[in-house]
Amino acid sequence: MSQDRAQLIPVLHNIATQLRIDSIRATTAAGSGHPTTCASAADLVAALFFAEMRFDPLHPRHAHNDRFVLSKGHAAPILYAAWSAVGLVPPAELLKLRQLGNDLEGHPTPRLSFVDVATGSLGQGLAAGLGIALNATRIKSDYRTYVLMGDGESAEGSVWEAAESATHFGIDNLVGITDVNRLGQSRPTIWQHDLGALARRWGGFGWHTLQIDGHDFTEILDALAEARATRGRPTMILAKTFKGRGVSFAEDKEGWHGKAFKAGEEADRAVRELEVTLKPVAPDAIAVLRASIPKPAAADEAPKPRPTIPPPEYTLGEMVATREAYGTALARIGKIDDRIVALDADVGNSTFSDRFERVAPERFFQHYIAEQVMVGAAMGFAARGAIPFPSTFACFLTRAYDFIRMAAISNLNIKLAGSHAGVSIGEDGPSQMALEDLAMTRAEPNFTVLYPCDAVSAERCVELAAYQPGPVYIRTSRPKTPVTYDPNEEFTVGGSKVLRHSAADAVTVVGVGVTVFEALTACDVLARDGIAIRVIDAYSVQPIDAETLTAAARATAGRVVTVEDHYAAGGLGDAVAAAIAPAGYVVHRLAVREIPRSGKPEEMLEHFGIGAANIVAAVRSMIK
Repeated sequence: MSQDRAQLIPVLHNIATQLRIDSIRATTAAGSGHPTTCASAADLVAALFFAEMRFDPLHPRHAHNDRFVLSKGHAAPILYAAWSAVGLVPPAELLKLRQLGNDLEGHPTPRLSFVDVATGSLGQGLAAGLGIALNATRIKSDYRTYVLMGDGESAEGSVWEAAESATHFGIDNLVGITDVNRLGQSRPTIWQHDLGALARRWGGFGWHTLQIDGHDFTEILDALAEARATRGRPTMILAKTFKGRGVSFAEDKEGWHGKAFKAGEEADRAVRELEVTLKPVAPDAIAVLRASIPKPAAADEAPKPRPTIPPPEYTLGEMVATREAYGTALARIGKIDDRIVALDADVGNSTFSDRFERVAPERFFQHYIAEQVMVGAAMGFAARGAIPFPSTFACFLTRAYDFIRMAAISNLNIKLAGSHAGVSIGEDGPSQMALEDLAMTRAEPNFTVLYPCDAVSAERCVELAAYQPGPVYIRTSRPKTPVTYDPNEEFTVGGSKVLRHSAADAVTVVGVGVTVFEALTACDVLARDGIAIRVIDAYSVQPIDAETLTAAARATAGRVVTVEDHYAAGGLGDAVAAAIAPAGYVVHRLAVREIPRSGKPEEMLEHFGIGAANIVAAVRSMIK
């Protein structure tokens, strides 16, 4: 800002004061919320929005706007108040906070145009901010990303994963600001007001670290200017603040976390105490300052069309693992579409995402063994228009499940890929066998879940995932399986493939992934005894092909078997059961029903009840 500091600071003070007042009035109207944590952050937010960030207040999704992530999502009222102060949110809307049907929810979500990622599950904002900052390099933009964090959430391990990754990438367009207000929910925080202890930790991770009085505008503005001038590494500003700042009966006092001031004398007193601190400024000072917020250059924000992608190149019967086909497809699409980015957790030579790295190294982001920040950064990328594919062993995605849950709440365009799923991985043992991942992702109602069985379907599922709106999970397998589909075969989200059928089918067997081939083997065994079965590859587990499954159940007198390399709860069996239940049919489920152990893959399938012999036995028992 070019405005003289002596004139600027009183205006910023009044803006911050109004942010506090608006937060109090909103939370009092709602009867719930966190006005005291808003009060501690008000000066920082005022300085960011009115004296630091470059953005178009009326077009918050502008590709080159500076970005603001409120990691301490419980301070949502001050975020809403800030966007009201810059002219986007009508002031009257603030009093509808937390009302059903209003987008000013208790914690921010991307239902609001100025929110990139949902926050409120603490410890996630910095990882998302990292992805947002890295995306600037992808689109060759000079926008900067600011993440406002709480000191309480700094106890989360995911914060330090993000801290290390940000240093590894050497980015300097990411600025963290920790609102060190000393008080957590139930007691003081670990470090309270010991900024030095926090500074040593951030400095140890390689961040440029600044300690300031978070209620002194001169120090705030100087710190932001120094952060902007810093090159080659991210900056963390540690701001000493006081919870409930400006309200005498709540400031720096325990017991006020998450408590709205009571309507009437309590809230009125708080507002009066703040109003008397307002500085004498010109009547139009705030309007003038608002009008002087620097805007980025115009950007072409027209959506890109889906590119034409050539078919995969395989021959029928060729033995290829679906995890390998995933890597091939990712590289093939990545060469065509520069929105595709790949993120890895040090297993790219097993998931085969390293094939993407070879063709587009500038869009490959290695996070090492830190799955939370990998998924969090992917959330940030997705929020800014990239199509991110974070991949690792499926079992390790469970470490990042809270991030996955928040990605679903955000409805972000994130494409997760989990390999080495199920007992079919063999000798590595149960710690490496994802057996709950389908349940985990299916539990999120807006997730698409795809589970291909061969190389062709795997490549086609990667294409589907890339251009399917919203979050997607692709499950791939370790064993090599025969190419079953012609390279020109078409696949759809919500589809399935009927691989064997006849008018005499006695039982429908539904498989996915490796169990499709167990079902086909069982089909051949049973055929020798004159028993015909229908075999369906339900590669789209969510949404599932209810029409085809119901028709098959009807054609086989309601006899349906599902077989999956997954625990019994939440996977294919539950998906098929829900699909055919409205027609009155039930499912006999073959699934892994105990904690497995090491063994050869072919032994494991039979031992744990999902091999061809188990399918044969189930079919025979049903037609007796």
